[in-house]
Amino acid sequence: MRYICVHGHFYQPPRENPSLEAIELQDSAYPYHDWNERITAECYAPNATSRILDTEQRITQMVNNYAHISFNFGPTLLSWIDRTPPRLTKLCSKRTSAARKNSRATVPRWLRPTTT
Repeated sequence: MRYICVHGHFYQPPRENPSLEAIELQDSAYPYHDWNERITAECYAPNATSRILDTEQRITQMVNNYAHISFNFGPTLLSWIDRTPPRLTKLCSKRTSAARKNSRATVPRWLRPTTT
């Protein structure tokens, strides 16, 4: 038997203006406000709802790639995602239940329950 391990390390550098504590308009990310928004819309979000097509290019299945790979988000990207609508965080969190069903899978630290 052959196995393949895919690990995604998702990271974005800090983009906030320290004086404003906000991300300013980034023209090069057009039509989005900034690069975090653009990359989320074009990369991170589509991986949560990947389309499997048949030979006639019709969608036959939707797959959450995060449920099938090992991954982590860098702290600056994760803090930005935490301030956005919860859709992406919710879809990535489905990884937790998938990991529990598959003993070879690992649960990313940021999705693990914390105890106080």
